[in-house]
Amino acid sequence: MVQNVIFDVDGTLVDSVDEHAEAWRRAFLEFGRDVPFAHVRSQIGKGADQLIPVFFNDEELERFGKELDTYRSELFLKDFLPKIRSFPKVRELFQRLRKEGVKVALASSAKAEELKHYVKICRIEGLYEEATSKDDAEKSKPHPDIFEAAMKRLGKPDVNATVVVGDTPYDALAAGKIHLPTVGVLCGGFPADDLRAAGCRVLLKDPAELLARLEASPRNWPWGQEGLPAVPEDEESR
Repeated sequence: MVQNVIFDVDGTLVDSVDEHAEAWRRAFLEFGRDVPFAHVRSQIGKGADQLIPVFFNDEELERFGKELDTYRSELFLKDFLPKIRSFPKVRELFQRLRKEGVKVALASSAKAEELKHYVKICRIEGLYEEATSKDDAEKSKPHPDIFEAAMKRLGKPDVNATVVVGDTPYDALAAGKIHLPTVGVLCGGFPADDLRAAGCRVLLKDPAELLARLEASPRNWPWGQEGLPAVPEDEESR
């Protein structure tokens, strides 16, 4: 059985992807860039350091990049964070993992204040060992920094006994760079084909399905009775 689980948070444990996308879209408008919602949403899962350069050039980043990030953060905290809710069965999943002796870490590109709020609405205080946030990573996903920090906090466990759970291709790409397998959850709204192409070994609906699979097959969780899927040849060569 897997002994360590590293959870992404936004879109994985809490239903927040649309809120993040709309906050960024409004912030971009404030700084003179009208970007369609769908284009912004496709980049959610990256931190500001990786997301903003998709839409603004180096000269613009130099002039107002930090101001844009600050504006977006304040807008999100004021208008969007209070609307965010946990996905069903998150607390129950964490309780069952603890019962099974699995160590859990949170690895989020969110700022510490946001992460603290997410933990509260998920009601998972005291049900995980470690948590890493934006301040713990030099670069955000798809760079592996946040998962490297989580692994260090967990005591550098065996990657073969550890799994990442995330909702975006950027989670899988980041985890794959340090040889961590990823379970993709579809509740964040990213296409299944994109998650598979990024390296997700298994796709499940949401935390509730993760819990159901754990209850049905704890020894082979989260892969199920079939065990860990083989790494596709194209992923081995990346």
